[in-house]
Amino acid sequence: MDISIGKVLISETVDRRCKEILEEAGVAVDCYNSMNKEQLTAQIKNYDALIVRSGTKVSKEVIAASDHLQVIGRAGTGVDNIDVDAATRHGVLVMNTPDGNSLSAAELTCGMILSLARNIPQAVTSLKAEKWERKKFGGLELYGKTLGVVGLGRIGREVAVRMQAFGMKTIGHDPFIPANVSAEFGVANLPLEEIWPLCDFITFHTPLMPSTRGLLCDETFLQCKPSVRVVNCARGGIVDEDSLLRALNSGRCGGAGLDVFEEEPPKNISLLSHHSVICTPHLGASTSEAQQRCGEDIARQIVSVIHGDGLVGAVNCSKLTKAFNPEYQPWLRLGIALGAASRALLAGSNVQVVTYGTRLNGIMDVFGRAVLMGILRDQVSLPINILNAPFLAEEAGLKLSSTHEISVPERFPACGGCSVIINTHAETINKDHLELLGSVLGDCPVLLAIGKASFMNAPLAGIPIGGHMLILSTKPGVHVLSTVLGKNTCELLENFISILRLDNLHSRKSAINLAKCLLLFLLHLGTVEEAGSQLMFFTSSSKDDGNQWSIVRISNPLKDLSVLKTFVLSIVQFCV
Repeated sequence: MDISIGKVLISETVDRRCKEILEEAGVAVDCYNSMNKEQLTAQIKNYDALIVRSGTKVSKEVIAASDHLQVIGRAGTGVDNIDVDAATRHGVLVMNTPDGNSLSAAELTCGMILSLARNIPQAVTSLKAEKWERKKFGGLELYGKTLGVVGLGRIGREVAVRMQAFGMKTIGHDPFIPANVSAEFGVANLPLEEIWPLCDFITFHTPLMPSTRGLLCDETFLQCKPSVRVVNCARGGIVDEDSLLRALNSGRCGGAGLDVFEEEPPKNISLLSHHSVICTPHLGASTSEAQQRCGEDIARQIVSVIHGDGLVGAVNCSKLTKAFNPEYQPWLRLGIALGAASRALLAGSNVQVVTYGTRLNGIMDVFGRAVLMGILRDQVSLPINILNAPFLAEEAGLKLSSTHEISVPERFPACGGCSVIINTHAETINKDHLELLGSVLGDCPVLLAIGKASFMNAPLAGIPIGGHMLILSTKPGVHVLSTVLGKNTCELLENFISILRLDNLHSRKSAINLAKCLLLFLLHLGTVEEAGSQLMFFTSSSKDDGNQWSIVRISNPLKDLSVLKTFVLSIVQFCV
């Protein structure tokens, strides 16, 4: 997947090092302190990449307004202010900086826990009001208390490790972290229903999504210990604010530390003003160290993508890292080429892809996406790439199935290869289907066979596939050269071909070169040139039970195939 970024828009304040790193890489950067939706929608069409923090909402309307947006970078952890689904559909890579603000957010969480335990903010306010209320603000020790950590990613585990230093017992929940992994940093990973009754303190460190919205609500508060203390420095909405207020008023909740809110700035004044609530204006990443780290990280990640060096922080294509690996680029070009050829030959609705060999182990999904790119290119309204190919294929009614086999069949070279089968109707192979075989030799994608007609007898054990191509089909026994060039020309070529039987190696090589030159010269004078192009190479397959196939590479596409159609059973052209 090639990404070319010449101009970046930074829509809100980030550390100056972000701009400096991008400019050092030759990227033009425009910076704004803040932009509203209308400004962003109007400006985004001029940029290849967008960098935001949490204050910019990157909606589907903003993304749709972009002409060539390729990357959205979030200088921070959460991406709930970005419509990731819309970005993916438009083929836009979404990245964040997962490590940039982890320590700052973890430290703020620990501060909230300490403040809730000892009523520090309330006591400060009281004393500044010239009151001396020691009895009113008595607290409790953290030693021996149980802390529940919901979400055991980078921030969650940092919080757990730090609070263990206070002698707290740490338990947690994360469906994506194996129990043996969380045990390594001292957290027992339990089901949620087992966590609620055990915790004296609960802190949340998950993204906001349908499964986590309202995670702590009236129902779950009833399962908690009386006077449980709650901290949310992750995302507003994970703790239902109305339920929290009811729990505070009833004494079911002993206190809450909130850095995030369902609506920001928050308007739930009853919650903010509650005497047991400590609240801050979304300060989790608001340290100079975190801001510098996030700005530097997102800039370096974008530069790495430009150079093809890595895919750190990718949100919507973390499983497609091999699509950016130079080693696999020839294979992706092969997939695109086979997809384009199969589309030209047969407009089917079901595609089956099989990859073979250890070298291709792990790129089955990426290769299948490349095939879809070739099939759908010029067939869909949006630019298509590795990211959005499956989405656009689904919208187009195209079904893909992909499998991989370690062993390499004899019909492929030792390095491995792939089979692409396109069907017109059923998901299983039927009579209305076409199979193409391909591989990569060196860095060159090659076509090995169309159906049973093999090109393995070609000089390169396959036909280089790329550029403007013609595929012709004739009846067995009909020489395509004679149909295109004429009988006399073909007889002349046969005389030169007979020279190839010379015993003297030097003479044979000279004859081969001479025959090639003459062949190209005659073809330049033939029907292809009359149709407005020049022939780059021409080769034919071995015969199968049906037709013989011939491949022609030409210098530019033909506007009219009708002249050539008079000589062959069928002819199609495509471009890779």
